[in-house]
Amino acid sequence: MLLDHVRETFFLHQQVMDPMVVADTSPAVFFSRLLAHVCAPVFVFLTGLSAFLYGSRQTDARTTASVFLLKRGLFLVLLEVTLVNFAWTFQWPPRVIYLQVIWAIGLSMLALAVLLWLPRGVLAAVGLAVVAGHNLLDGWHFPAGHPLHVPWAILHDRGWLGEEGGLRLRTSYPVLPWIGVIALGYAAGPWFSPSQDAATRQRRLLAWALGLLGLFFAVRGLNLYGDKPWTVGGTALETTMGFLNVTKYPPSLLFVALTLGAGLGLLWAFERVPAARWLRILVAFGAAPMFFYVLHLYVLKALYLGALAVWGPNRGTVFGFGAMWQIWLCTALLAVLLYRPVRAFGAFKARRKDLAWLKYL
Repeated sequence: MLLDHVRETFFLHQQVMDPMVVADTSPAVFFSRLLAHVCAPVFVFLTGLSAFLYGSRQTDARTTASVFLLKRGLFLVLLEVTLVNFAWTFQWPPRVIYLQVIWAIGLSMLALAVLLWLPRGVLAAVGLAVVAGHNLLDGWHFPAGHPLHVPWAILHDRGWLGEEGGLRLRTSYPVLPWIGVIALGYAAGPWFSPSQDAATRQRRLLAWALGLLGLFFAVRGLNLYGDKPWTVGGTALETTMGFLNVTKYPPSLLFVALTLGAGLGLLWAFERVPAARWLRILVAFGAAPMFFYVLHLYVLKALYLGALAVWGPNRGTVFGFGAMWQIWLCTALLAVLLYRPVRAFGAFKARRKDLAWLKYL
């Protein structure tokens, strides 16, 4: 995620489309973007999983989880349209509000607050049906002014809301497929309950990881459903890039299969090396994810404005780095810079259980 946002900040002169245009995208940019694709599905899946674990510690598990999801979901929607959007645009009052991943997670939590009352098997089936079947709706579009334009732009068809000259909203993350992903995360919650045998959980994680990745390669190879078709390129590298070039907005079946398969594989691998020192570094960031998210956006904006003030626009109308290795280096340096404040906030959050508002961060 940090890598992708550094790229979006300091590589504005080489923006990428979704899905990416292979002929116009360098391999370094392509694979950096592809790596970042893993983040959002894992965030949303783990949101559902953590909601289950949060509720399971209470006497009335579903009521507790549902109430928490309602409050947390509304908080995230508010956070997206205020602090997060301001970090991206630095406009006040805003002229454009980008409804991105925090918005999508918030709305998904609101949906899960209702869906979690379904039997677990039914909930899992609904999640799978939404993730696997929503690409059947790709041909549905409703123009501005149509009664279904606004709800469909929110659910499935990325677009603009509002009139030119006034406040406009961009539904960057259509939310319908994410509701399926969060439902699957909640349904997987019992795998991580204290009573669950670790070996059984690891077998399930590995089986689902391999199953999803196998589904991706099988369905992508048929080239009939689940995403925009791929074509053979002029070189083996171009062909590989085309094959892996999946759609994020909204996340296609093949996007979810590839990224969530990789994410479940990482969960399986991480659990097998719990004492690794490098893993404890990742845990520090995971202990305060929302604090890290908001903090890194404002740090990036401050760095960009500072660079623009000192060196000016060196890439047309923007300031930017000249090569992807600089993006990677900047990402590594920022991760080191942000580690201590994030770890300190995570420790504070763990220590002050009496402050109820902290659980939202």
